Amino acid sequence: MMKAPSAAPQLTTLVFLSALAVLPVNMFAPSLPHIAATFSADFALVNLSIAGFAIVAALTQLVAGPLSDRFGRRPVVLCAVAVFTVASIGCALAPSIGVFLVCRFMQAVIATGYSVSLAIIRETSTEREAASKIGLVASAWALAPMVGPAFGGMLDQLFGWRANFVAFAVMGAAVLALVAVDLKPRARTTARPLASYLRGYADLLRSTRFVGYVLCMAFSSGTLYVFLGGAASASAHLLDGSSARLGLLMGIVPAGFMIGSRLAGRYASRYPLSTTVLVGRLLACAGLLVGLLLSAFDVGGVLAFFGPCMFIGLGNGLTMPGANAGAMSVRPDLAGTAAGLAASLTVGGGALIASISGLFLTEASGSHALFVAMFASASTALLWALLVAWRDRSSA
Repeated sequence: MMKAPSAAPQLTTLVFLSALAVLPVNMFAPSLPHIAATFSADFALVNLSIAGFAIVAALTQLVAGPLSDRFGRRPVVLCAVAVFTVASIGCALAPSIGVFLVCRFMQAVIATGYSVSLAIIRETSTEREAASKIGLVASAWALAPMVGPAFGGMLDQLFGWRANFVAFAVMGAAVLALVAVDLKPRARTTARPLASYLRGYADLLRSTRFVGYVLCMAFSSGTLYVFLGGAASASAHLLDGSSARLGLLMGIVPAGFMIGSRLAGRYASRYPLSTTVLVGRLLACAGLLVGLLLSAFDVGGVLAFFGPCMFIGLGNGLTMPGANAGAMSVRPDLAGTAAGLAASLTVGGGALIASISGLFLTEASGSHALFVAMFASASTALLWALLVAWRDRSSA
């Protein structure tokens, strides 16, 4: 039985919830050396606080999606934010690296806020309206990782690394109160066994439309991950080893994502989902093709390298809202399950693509090899977008 519709919360509530889901990923990254020094721990062990967080977050979304479909969005989100808040306090008070890592992994349940926010938008909006609203919410996904490390570094410098986790606890408590007030309980429906929601994974994976949208997002994310992994070595000769300049110039990609997300928020409701997805992929491929040609003809310079890379963010900003809305539209009664599965496969697929590319990209490869890898990933995403567009047109 289809779930009864629930009252839509304020969009600002979902923006804060989504921002809280991504902010803990890297806000405390500048504090990693100080954490290692406090606990006299190997840096590789401390670095698990980021890599392990990502793994637990991906697994959490696989479980949280069906739970939110079965028991409702509100209780799942409240539990996730409450656990995150308590875990943040645990990180701030941790007496050892072991306790710190356990609490840090517990923090990863906040990733639930990402997929559940998407599900709430989809079930309270039409398909095109959902893409438009996701575009607006996606701005928070781009802004939070941009300003997070700067804010976290400032807290570390003024008050020490534990202040980051005190800030997480305060933000968690504020979002918990906001969600408790604004996110209304779902109307009572006929209960279905949880196993039926888990079987929904098989139904989704048998859908060409769902798989097409997810693979489009995975290769789009993979393009970004390849850039993040290779930009430092490929541009080292252009920046004279300045990490400050590198960090500033790498911010051009999330800036492009914000622009693309805002454009999606404004125009996605006017056109079919596959249209904004295709436009995003075409822009990303066009920008990277220019970069590839410039590198092939030995046209150097900071602008020649980073300028085309801005189209990675611009294209992804246009692609992700429509692709997410499309993936959740395959089974509207399983919007949470679809959102969680799509998020996990997107992150995992993107990381796998970056790992494979990393086997062929070395410090001696230069910018040309990096552009080849990024263009290959972006082109594959475009092919999946074309497949979905053809499928949608055939269905229509």
